[in-house]
Amino acid sequence: MESGLDQDQKCLIDCLSATLDTNHDIRSFAEESLKQASINPGYGAALAKIIFNKEIPFGKIVFLNFNHLSAVLLKQFIQQHWQEDEENFVPPIVSAEEKGVIRQLLMLSLDDSHGKIRTAVGMAMAAIGQYDWPEEWPELIPFLLKLINDESNQNGVRGALRCLALLSGDLDDVSVPKLMPELFSSMHKIISSPEMYEKILRAKAVSIVHVCISVLGSMSGVYQKEAINMVKSILTPLMEQFSIILQSPVQSEDPDDWSLRMEVLKCLLQIVQSFPTVLDGPFSGILAPLWQTFSSSFKIYQLSCVQGTEDSHSGRYDTDGAEQSFEAFIIQLFELLITIVYNARLAKAIRGSIKELVYYTVGFQQMTEEQEHSWSLDANHYVADENDATYSCRVSGILLLEEIINTYGQEGIDSILEASQARFHESCKAKVSGHSDWWKLQEASLFALSSISDELLEAQDSEPTNYNLGELIERMVTESAGAGVDIHPFLHARAFAMVAKFHSVISKSTCELFLYRAAQAITLDVPPPVKVGACRALSQVLPESKHEAILPNIMSLLSSLTDLLTKASEDTLHLVLETLQAAIKAAGEQFALVESVLSPIILNVWAQHISDPFISIDAVDVLEAIKNAPGCIHPLVSRILPTIVPILQKPRYQREGLVGGSLDLVTMLLKNAPIEIVRAVFDKCFDPTVQLILESEDHAEMQNATECLAVFVSLGRQEILTWGGDAGYIMKRLLEAASRLLDPELQSSVSLYVGNYILQLILHLPSQMSPHLRDFVAAIVRRLQSSEIEGLKCSLILILARLVHLSAPNTDQFINLLLSMPATGYENALAFVMSEWTRLQGEIQGAYQIKVTTTALALLFSIRNAELSKLQVQGHLIKNPGGITTRSKAKLAPEQWTVVPLPTKIFSLLADALSEIFEQAMDNDDEDSDLEVSCAEDEIMYASMVPSSVNPSVQHLDAMAKVLDEDDEDDGYDDDLTKNDPLSEIKLAEYLGNFFKTVSESDRSLFDYLFQGLTDSQRASVARVLRS
Repeated sequence: MESGLDQDQKCLIDCLSATLDTNHDIRSFAEESLKQASINPGYGAALAKIIFNKEIPFGKIVFLNFNHLSAVLLKQFIQQHWQEDEENFVPPIVSAEEKGVIRQLLMLSLDDSHGKIRTAVGMAMAAIGQYDWPEEWPELIPFLLKLINDESNQNGVRGALRCLALLSGDLDDVSVPKLMPELFSSMHKIISSPEMYEKILRAKAVSIVHVCISVLGSMSGVYQKEAINMVKSILTPLMEQFSIILQSPVQSEDPDDWSLRMEVLKCLLQIVQSFPTVLDGPFSGILAPLWQTFSSSFKIYQLSCVQGTEDSHSGRYDTDGAEQSFEAFIIQLFELLITIVYNARLAKAIRGSIKELVYYTVGFQQMTEEQEHSWSLDANHYVADENDATYSCRVSGILLLEEIINTYGQEGIDSILEASQARFHESCKAKVSGHSDWWKLQEASLFALSSISDELLEAQDSEPTNYNLGELIERMVTESAGAGVDIHPFLHARAFAMVAKFHSVISKSTCELFLYRAAQAITLDVPPPVKVGACRALSQVLPESKHEAILPNIMSLLSSLTDLLTKASEDTLHLVLETLQAAIKAAGEQFALVESVLSPIILNVWAQHISDPFISIDAVDVLEAIKNAPGCIHPLVSRILPTIVPILQKPRYQREGLVGGSLDLVTMLLKNAPIEIVRAVFDKCFDPTVQLILESEDHAEMQNATECLAVFVSLGRQEILTWGGDAGYIMKRLLEAASRLLDPELQSSVSLYVGNYILQLILHLPSQMSPHLRDFVAAIVRRLQSSEIEGLKCSLILILARLVHLSAPNTDQFINLLLSMPATGYENALAFVMSEWTRLQGEIQGAYQIKVTTTALALLFSIRNAELSKLQVQGHLIKNPGGITTRSKAKLAPEQWTVVPLPTKIFSLLADALSEIFEQAMDNDDEDSDLEVSCAEDEIMYASMVPSSVNPSVQHLDAMAKVLDEDDEDDGYDDDLTKNDPLSEIKLAEYLGNFFKTVSESDRSLFDYLFQGLTDSQRASVARVLRS
């Protein structure tokens, strides 16, 4: 033990030996001793010396253990003590002298004869290189390249290549151009020498080239030309070797070959993404080898992944952590093909092979043996994988099919339909021949079509095709449904899913047949995947079909779905709840018979999953369906209120999410409810809701409570003041809630929905709000100034805009009110409000909101108030003449805006609103070009800006204004709160047309002056309405 060992090494070897002891106490003591030793000077150097020392007089196995363990410990030591500014740094830092010793010893150990030691040393060197190269360790890369080029030292080649591969992630746009010539030469030598280097080493070399090309691809601007030239210089020899690697058929059970090909595919992918223009010539030479790899892979995939008769190496990884499974290789292949199809230039080169490409791709959609096993054991896993589009060959294949449709249009669709039919017929022949896995190819054909259903249905509606989609789907699902449900459950599940996707083009009789079968499947003892497919069919088809076919079985269906709720996990619960909602709506009056059974169960599901927003929202939707079922609202309310009232009364004692969820339930019960229900809910929930707003610090609870109060006021109106017996008390509580929500010290997200709430107070309790108007406006201004969220600012601007309307015809009084109020940083509140309003007007969303704010601006312009005319606000952005604005330039020269008089800005905003209405309408008619006109002279403008064939009438403007309303039709909550406001009936296009006509006729000189300041599209729109 004396040979070549100093005292530090002896102590370390004793500790290392003890860490291998079977006695727990001895092992623990040794580990603690090593931990203490790591903070002493010389510890890292001592470990490096042990790694290098080849003369430790122990047996071979012990020697390997000590050297390998020392290398692992050294890597940990480097990560903790080498760099002070690292997150994992633990003092003390290694001295510069010791660092030098460690670096030198590691370089001398990189050619160790034992692979484990070489790997550990390479990892330690790469860890140091991340910190020290190139500044503190400039000789690292030259040393590695020299070792790689030394054919006489194969251990050195392996160790250096491994280290360089680990270090390549730190190569950048400074180092790669300098290293590229020598680096590529070394890597090409390895890649092109299969007789000398094994496939896994060649794969490492390709991966290093891939990193370099990635770095060159990130270089842009003045370096782009140099990067392209550098890639061109290596492309020909590189593509030659890639062709050689890819041209031989893929071999089964050879993960090293798959890894090499995968690295080649990654490299090709990077070239296609970053340098597609350099591939014009070389690309044609790689197509045949690439196709050979793709087509020969299918048989291996069929045997290893689909049938499981060969080893697919699923779940296995190489020493770097890269997956070595055959499916991972196919996924990488698909990723390259997707990128090629996406590139217009390269897509032309493979257009002639699209049918064959699609044919193989559909075959790759087959369910793997691993998926079949996993999904059979757990239907929840099946649902989760289908919904989440998990990383798999099936998903990658579908992405390729989608890209083929995007690129080749109808030609791509026809190819997919043809390939799916061909594969389907093959499966039928395989069935007749007695092949046990025939159904997988049939399921893959259905899966491929169902996954691109949106594209197929759109094509069916937009242009004639070579196939009758409805008839094709009917034949396929009818054939698939004839298989034994217990023997081939996944095929039945896919048939049901197909009906769900394509029910709009399938005949009524076939839909009703599958609807009946789906209902039966839910009630019968069939495999879980079949029930999953049946749920998909019912949830999608029931809402679109007549319910006569299902009504005889509706009660048993509801009972079976209720049973499924108790067995479903989070993944399937969403599907069952969605199906239950559809079944409740289909049941109609019959549902009242089981409401008393189902409502408590759904309420329990809601409570159990309150922390999961997706499941709890689904449960609330089911409860809403129950509420809307004939004769069910009163009993449902009587069940829900006793559950949620105690929660709202004692919010501090509830688990997370339960209070906010209870408020969601209250809001759901109130929506479209008869007045007696609103009153019953008010009596129990109003006070606790207000108290929550006054006391809670939870953002979600405050937002939900605000929405709830807004609905109370919207539905209760004046009557709400009489429900509590003391109108003054109710009004006081409403004002207290508003005051808290407008507190400028509150975080902005807490007050997010205060705008809707105050709007309801103004609309439905105007006389009660009138005495408090000044205080409220002042509070709104303060909240507007403190807000950090533009959504909140826009909602507060909406309130002020509505007050502008309410103040008419005495709008001057409202302006004077703002003039009398202070605003930090501004002369008065009017200056601040108009500055913010005009700045944010373009950000305001929602048909009602746009109508109210736009027309309020028009009203302010029309009164010609002298104080408004004095105000200066932000105009348009001044463009930077210096070209592209980088981050550094932006810091030195922030954005600059013009300053314009308020009337000029308002006139521009109104013209912009009109222009947007025209543009949206023209987009629908593909007539955008009608507005792309410019003119210099006013008098010619009115005649020349509008094509002679266009003379829009008021009715035409009304039709275009509908576009604005359609954009907002999904916002049901806001619509319910604002539908009774007379301003929601404004036809904005007509209103703006009349506005511009009035200004033009009443003050032509002002109009002409403001008109000249508009953009071309704005002037075109205004000129157009003047001609109507």
